[in-house]
Amino acid sequence: MHQQLIKLTAALLVFAAVATAHAAELRIGVVDQERITRESAPAERASKQLEKEFAPRSQELQRRETQLKNLQSQLEKDAMTMSEGDRRAREQELGRLTLDFQRMQREYREDLNLRRNQELSALFDRATRVIRQIAETEKFDLILHEAVYRNPRLDITDRVLKALAAEK
Repeated sequence: MHQQLIKLTAALLVFAAVATAHAAELRIGVVDQERITRESAPAERASKQLEKEFAPRSQELQRRETQLKNLQSQLEKDAMTMSEGDRRAREQELGRLTLDFQRMQREYREDLNLRRNQELSALFDRATRVIRQIAETEKFDLILHEAVYRNPRLDITDRVLKALAAEK
């Protein structure tokens, strides 16, 4: 609620500035942060890097999941012919392996989210630098990255994507 009030106040100040600047032309641009995250070359490179980095762990999780399913099926199939002690031992082993698998899944998700957030942070830093360069070069007075409505005429996202792609 507090952020919405701040955003509303900022928007009102922008419109007040527009109203008072009759003679001066106010240049406003808008950037679609979602598109930057989804379509920019650095975002695509980061996504591929994360896939490559986490592929071995993902494959290990898939292998263990298959192993668990096979053990579960084998236990269900053989439960009637096994002794009570063997059945209980296998159930305990299956329970232990299931807990281990769940722990590995949780750690994988946490590590992946941490790395993804690191990459997004680096992307946002780069995008902010590029947006500032565009603002200074093209003499923008204000560039917004969050708006309820954005006129396509004011959208500079394509320029930002192009500039990010040109960076290495």
